[in-house]
Amino acid sequence: MGSQLCVNWFDIEACCVTMLPSRKKGESLVLPNLKLKVLIEAIRLVLEIVYDERFVTFSYGGRVGMGRHTAIMSLKNSVENPSWWFSVTFDRDRTWTDEVVQDFLGSLEERWEWHRMLTAGDFLSLRHIRDQLPQELVDAYDKFQEQVDKYLSPVQSRKALKKEEKRVEEEEEQKYAKSMVEDLKRLPIKLLIALEDTDIIKWYAGVARRWLDFFCCCHNFKMVKTVVTYHLRFSCILTLAEKHESTKREAIKHYTKDLKVSDFNGNEDVYFPTEREVKMMGDQNISDPRPVDGALSLALIRLASDEPSCSCIGHFCDRMDTVYYRVQLLQNRLNVNPSVEDKWVTGMGAIHESLNQKCLPLCSHHINDLYMGNITLQDIDCTSFVDVD
Repeated sequence: MGSQLCVNWFDIEACCVTMLPSRKKGESLVLPNLKLKVLIEAIRLVLEIVYDERFVTFSYGGRVGMGRHTAIMSLKNSVENPSWWFSVTFDRDRTWTDEVVQDFLGSLEERWEWHRMLTAGDFLSLRHIRDQLPQELVDAYDKFQEQVDKYLSPVQSRKALKKEEKRVEEEEEQKYAKSMVEDLKRLPIKLLIALEDTDIIKWYAGVARRWLDFFCCCHNFKMVKTVVTYHLRFSCILTLAEKHESTKREAIKHYTKDLKVSDFNGNEDVYFPTEREVKMMGDQNISDPRPVDGALSLALIRLASDEPSCSCIGHFCDRMDTVYYRVQLLQNRLNVNPSVEDKWVTGMGAIHESLNQKCLPLCSHHINDLYMGNITLQDIDCTSFVDVD
């Protein structure tokens, strides 16, 4: 490869594979094979060595170990009271002046400074001066001071802000409780029933860990942990119960609330984050997450095939004890369209339709890592798919 690059003979087109869509009107996708991926990674490493030193220390984004989560952690460590960084809301009906006033009133430091300046040198409080001034001027001044104390007094401001934060938090909890009652009616995901029991649990576990990783910087991370601990957990239990035509109680009795599964040797494994594990999570040890890889819109159906075994398509994996998995994209049924911005979902990626119904030979190690989010589709050679009827 090196000699070909030196004489400009490297054939890029020969290292690309065109993936045809599963439907007639779909779009094709051109993917690099493993050889071209190695070349791209080598070029990236060289460019990183050359240009990384030229970036300033506070330049984040598109750099190894310098992504959005580390940027937020740097801000939180640098700003004395960073809570306002994580409570910004966008309302199209609000004007620019409204946003400026709202930001000002939300800062206790700004209120305190203005209160100090407006109440300094309060000479009009002296009686011998007030007696010499017109009564209308004195009344106007007193009303002005009342408004200053009402809106800018540090004590009053702190109480008002805490009261408003509590009100907003209670409203969010009430909305979530109401929506959860409605969602309990449709928690089982019937599209996953075709998977093995262990794969169903791993699918849910992968979604849970991706969400906890992706949203750990959000001000309402507590709500995300609640969704994972209860919503996702019981959705998995109800999906397993739906598959085996049993009740929720029977499913919990078999798998326990921790969703334990046993291997062939009788050893128990826990893939889904436990309640204690989720409770202990926070932003103390933030690391930049892997790219959102569309796990929520992907199911890998295990096939019983008579095809001869072939090597695993995981990068640099030479294992031959593989199983064929058919890719089934769920995004069309979930109303997620990567080409329509209005149908994008935060924290959820979409997969190109050309991968739908393709068969991928994977070993047990790589299929587990793919479900759990340890690797993404970029870490396997999707160009080496197998045609299985």
